[in-house]
Amino acid sequence: MIIVDDVVKEYQTRSGPVRVLDHVNLIVRPGQQLGVLGRNGAGKSTIIRLVSGTELPTSGSVRRSMSVSWPLAFGGAFQGTLTGYDNLRFICRVYGVDPAERVGFVEEFSELGIYLREPVKTYSSGMRARLAFAISMTVDFDCYLIDEVIAVGDARFHEKCMIELFEKRADRAKIIVSHDPHYVRAHCQNAAVLSQGRLTYFDELDAAFEHYEQVAALTSAG
Repeated sequence: MIIVDDVVKEYQTRSGPVRVLDHVNLIVRPGQQLGVLGRNGAGKSTIIRLVSGTELPTSGSVRRSMSVSWPLAFGGAFQGTLTGYDNLRFICRVYGVDPAERVGFVEEFSELGIYLREPVKTYSSGMRARLAFAISMTVDFDCYLIDEVIAVGDARFHEKCMIELFEKRADRAKIIVSHDPHYVRAHCQNAAVLSQGRLTYFDELDAAFEHYEQVAALTSAG
């Protein structure tokens, strides 16, 4: 289970602190597929970073009793001077996984070919994303974090990612943040709407989408 308890997140700017999340509460249970809807800049990525543990809340707490992935297809944590293969070895050691058992999968899935043994700093953004997604699938997590629609590679590669994540790991919990209700409807059981730092949870998707439309209309009118 993941429990986000009364979380506040502020960032310091030259004009003073800006509150992005304002006393947010959320519970994600094993196997739950939760969508978090919000417009651009609403703080969706901030929630993902807090849940993953890459950032800490200003106040409140995030408690995890199940293993949680890093945001899928996020390659920001790679060491650029190391090769893709060496980054794989390092991440596997961190998570107690034998890299020798995973390298074949990463080679085949990422489709990087000879570039898997080239420094990551030479990769394009698409190559880094393909490597990050492939490595994400080599570690067995209880909950996967998905920041926006995973647009990795061409349509064929994207479909391969969807099968790996939503079919082969259909029993795993997922938190999907997006501005697209259609994507959330296709992959989620429940949804929450993030607006002006506040998170409102709904058991029913239709109720969440209606609230999201209302929030979007008010924001546009304002």
